[in-house]
Amino acid sequence: MYKKVKDILNMIKFEHTIFALPFAFIGAFIGSIITYGEIPSIYTIFWITVAMVGARSAAMALNRLIDRSIDAVNPRTANREIPAGKISVRDVLIFTVISFAILFFAAYQLNSLAIKLLPIAVFVLVLYSYTKRFTWLCHVVLGAAIGLAPLGGWVGATGTLPAEAWIIFVTVTLWTAGFDIIYACQDFEFDKMRKLHSIPVRFGIKKALLSARIMHGITAILLFSWLLVYPLSWWYAIGAFIANLILHYEHTLVKHDDLSKLNTAFFTMNGILSVVVFTFTLLDILL
Repeated sequence: MYKKVKDILNMIKFEHTIFALPFAFIGAFIGSIITYGEIPSIYTIFWITVAMVGARSAAMALNRLIDRSIDAVNPRTANREIPAGKISVRDVLIFTVISFAILFFAAYQLNSLAIKLLPIAVFVLVLYSYTKRFTWLCHVVLGAAIGLAPLGGWVGATGTLPAEAWIIFVTVTLWTAGFDIIYACQDFEFDKMRKLHSIPVRFGIKKALLSARIMHGITAILLFSWLLVYPLSWWYAIGAFIANLILHYEHTLVKHDDLSKLNTAFFTMNGILSVVVFTFTLLDILL
């Protein structure tokens, strides 16, 4: 049983929840401050956390399930849990259903708007897994799926979804799409051979990395624009500045003819960025 749980957590890369969860908290805290003039309760934060874990676990399990035949023939992914036979399709289906049930139950604990918007969120989470089969904009769809995290946090904490909440959504969408483009470069040859779609396949690695830089440049501008839209000040500004340095450093690690440091650029730097932005946003709100 322990081994099966470990394999499932490995399969969904549970540790990568760090990418989206801090932004869900940011949406909750900023939304609550704007709407109520106070920070969200522990109760609210707890159920937002549960909802996020459920949503991401379901999305990743579903992605692995849908992509299992592709993963089996890709040398980079053939060792993943489903194609390697470590976890059965049945077990993954059960885990996915349980994860979605946790998401729905958590939304029910929050408010009616969270429940009403759930079908849209689930649709986007499911859609992403199919997009690389028909569009090179698959990275943007993934970005939107992660961008739902701060929107979900905002809705979960306030029961509202005002226009200003979408600025965080666009910021996170472009940030995620940018680093997913970088990540997709390592599968360029395989995706091209299998006729799968991605920006690297459509435009080549060099132009793909340029498009990722452009997306992250816009992300940087949007991060500073939060100062004009939300009740944030110099503590947050420090965090935004550090996040910009991280984005710049990330792009120094990968070149079109040298992807050896890609995992550092993808996993480490983006995990640090999300924590930095959340930490300094929280400091700003609390202090």
